[in-house]
Amino acid sequence: MAPTAPAPPPRPRRTRLSALPEVRWAALAALAFLLAFPLDLAGAPAWAWGPLYAVCYAAGGWEPGLAGLQALREHTLDVDLLMVVAAVGAAGIGQFLDGGLLIVIFAASGALEALATRRTEDSVRGLLDLAPSTAVRLTTDGREETVEAAALRVGDTVLVRPGERLPADGTVLAGASEVDQATITGEPLPVDKAPDDEVFAGTLNGTGALRVRVGKDATEWAIARIVAMVEEAGRTKAPTQVFVEKVEQRYSAAVVAVTLTLFAVPLFFGADFTTTLLRAMTFMIVASPCAVVLATMPPLLSAIATARRHGVLVKSAAAMERLGAVTRVALDKTGTLTEGAPRVAGVRPLGSGGTDEARALALAAAAEQPSEHPIARAVVAAARVRGLRVPGACAFSSTPGQGVRAVVEGRTVRVGSPAGLLSAGVSGSGEGLAEEQLRGARAVASEIEAAGQTAVAVLVDGLPVAVLALTDRLRPGAPDAVARLHRLTGAEAPPGPGTGAEPGPGTGAEPGPGTGAEPGPGTGAGPGTGAGPGTGPGPAAGAGPEAGARTGAEAEPTSEAGVTLLTGDNARAARRTAEECGITDVRAGLLPQDKAAAVRAWQDAGAKVLMVGDGVNDAPALAAAHSGVAMGRVGSDLALETADAVVVRDETGAVPTVVALSRRARRLVVQNLVIASVCIGALVTWDLAGHLPLPLGVLGHEGSTVLVGLNGLRLLRAAAWRRAADA
Repeated sequence: MAPTAPAPPPRPRRTRLSALPEVRWAALAALAFLLAFPLDLAGAPAWAWGPLYAVCYAAGGWEPGLAGLQALREHTLDVDLLMVVAAVGAAGIGQFLDGGLLIVIFAASGALEALATRRTEDSVRGLLDLAPSTAVRLTTDGREETVEAAALRVGDTVLVRPGERLPADGTVLAGASEVDQATITGEPLPVDKAPDDEVFAGTLNGTGALRVRVGKDATEWAIARIVAMVEEAGRTKAPTQVFVEKVEQRYSAAVVAVTLTLFAVPLFFGADFTTTLLRAMTFMIVASPCAVVLATMPPLLSAIATARRHGVLVKSAAAMERLGAVTRVALDKTGTLTEGAPRVAGVRPLGSGGTDEARALALAAAAEQPSEHPIARAVVAAARVRGLRVPGACAFSSTPGQGVRAVVEGRTVRVGSPAGLLSAGVSGSGEGLAEEQLRGARAVASEIEAAGQTAVAVLVDGLPVAVLALTDRLRPGAPDAVARLHRLTGAEAPPGPGTGAEPGPGTGAEPGPGTGAEPGPGTGAGPGTGAGPGTGPGPAAGAGPEAGARTGAEAEPTSEAGVTLLTGDNARAARRTAEECGITDVRAGLLPQDKAAAVRAWQDAGAKVLMVGDGVNDAPALAAAHSGVAMGRVGSDLALETADAVVVRDETGAVPTVVALSRRARRLVVQNLVIASVCIGALVTWDLAGHLPLPLGVLGHEGSTVLVGLNGLRLLRAAAWRRAADA
């Protein structure tokens, strides 16, 4: 079948203006006012313009008036009700034009707010339109059948042709293509996909056909979870907003009380009824806290929307506000600062049997090829990257605690833990190993492990021929991200490599490789064995105080600001990663409860801690922290559920950027509160100390509300993320 033409992206949902009742009523009120206004000014009889003003009042005021009365029945004073009462009061003293102007401006403001809210909902729910409504499912006998995408079940196999959108989250079974994942991860370029790679519903397939096994129910698809999280973020309120709303109720009641006082007291002393009522109505309008109420949520929701466009999902407005308040950062190592996948950093040939670096790596890859262990995959990948020919192997076997064994080109090759393969008396085929050769191989392995890397021994026909050095690859941009976090928390970044951290009080234990809670180089399993290389005696066995990293969770917090590495990995590997990233405070060999205890200790000392992690072992610390960020692509479900924000693309650099964006949003909230307070204060003072015309008061009050709303939307601009990234 010929490839189909690329499917155009579905048109985004966009609510028409006329579809919103708030817009229709506001338009009717404005039309009636515009017809009545010139007739009133021209001195036409009341029967000509009176009914038009009545239509204006009814169309623009019935909905907020009804909402205000319903709130009043629940013992809540709504600002909308104050506006309607003021307009009706103005009409009661013959100021029909002033009251009509208030109704029109207030209705137009409500219509704009409803439109902005609906457009935001459209953009979020429009994500669901990206997933196709139907899918081509392959039956067990190979037939194709078209079914509803919602009817797909976990384990089904679907066919995705070139140019089509993927109907479900799953794993590629067969085929190769490039997939545009920008809608999910924000990645600007298509990502190559091959068997065993993960794909997402709603992403666009490129030039190849893919067979995909459905891995999740529709409710658990990444795109559905994004929609749910963003909608939840819109429903939640930030602490500042909650405080403002609590104050609003008392403030609104005070406004009503002062308005009644301004009306009753002058009348008691013989003041003119119309003038007194007009001043009281003007005061109630200009003193209403509309702009104050609108000051908080728009900046925070705008920041949430901008972060989502760049691959960071913040779960609520409260979470966005908390991110900007952090004073200390705790970072996990494996999967956060590093990619969590080992790679061969070097090959150290030992000169035995004339085996050079390339030959040793090729033989090791041949023996490891049948294994599914991460270190085995790293060895095979290193051989392929170097373009080496990997010969076939037979008689493969795996021995826990030692490594793998296979026959390659008639020679017995063993690859595995130095502790298991380089001990005296270990024999591959009956021959003994000379003590001198053993000492040389162990010395090389110890040197590699002392540098924080994992050593893997390679033996051919019972003789050690090479030691491989494996390390966990640092994520691109991790050192820069750490430096930015240092600046954001008010701590000075270290001038250069080196930990400089003195050993602090710990648990009294010196855990070595393999004792931590998360596998990493030197702590995980050996090639195909389930036992970690470097777990035996010798320099690699422990990480004492000389390693420059603290062990245990009882170290006293050193300060309320800075960046700390919290890891379950061994101290040497932790120190090496810390040196590469510029972190001076390192806590290694920590269990999950130790990480959580360290976070709580800092917070008890007054710090507001941001925890960044990815694994199940990070979840307690994420829950205990003031704010938590999880790496979304490699993160465990528990970590993703516990965190306040999720970095979908696993870019470490997005963490300081979203913190800086949160701080900008918090500054805008403060700016809005200042603008609203100054405008209200100025208008109230003018009305009380002088004579503020009602139309001018209306324009000033509504103008400040619009200004505050627009100021809060500044973070929606594309430049907002770039500026936060430069912070």
